[in-house]
Amino acid sequence: MRAVGQSVSPELVEGCRSSERRGSTGSPLTQNAAKGPSTGSGRTGYSDRIRFAGYAAIFDRVDRGGDIIRRGAFGVFPDGQSLPLLWQHDPLRRIGTVDFVREDRRGLRVIGTVSTATRAGRTAARMLQGKALKGLSFGYRVKRAEGEIPRELLDLDVAEISLVTSPMQALARVHLVQ
Repeated sequence: MRAVGQSVSPELVEGCRSSERRGSTGSPLTQNAAKGPSTGSGRTGYSDRIRFAGYAAIFDRVDRGGDIIRRGAFGVFPDGQSLPLLWQHDPLRRIGTVDFVREDRRGLRVIGTVSTATRAGRTAARMLQGKALKGLSFGYRVKRAEGEIPRELLDLDVAEISLVTSPMQALARVHLVQ
């Protein structure tokens, strides 16, 4: 388990625990649009940041690329390691940060913050608030794998987390928006 940057609200963490107890299959929990002060840019309806929680990967499910991620593939994230939050895996469109990342019994659990300081961040925030965007994904390097179609991913080095419109794993989803 590892935490990055700012504190994580109990609602985001508890929202995941509730879904784990119920054995959620990726359906949204509650969706609360973040309300807060305007960014001062004349735009209304936006907070300067949107918080979300969900899973960037689910264990033991074949994804659209023919890979299966096994428990233990992510390991422990060292304290102080920072993961960028990208828009659609585009390294030129960083839209925020990952505040918490942890491998649990279900998959790769993440809590992130979307900044509305950029156009891509505002688009992502608007889509999250409107429930039009729910996909999560991650960029990685394979350190160890076995087999082919399906390939079992056993040890991965995660480089980034992305909000995406079409995730490789159907169950890799945002569950809660604040």
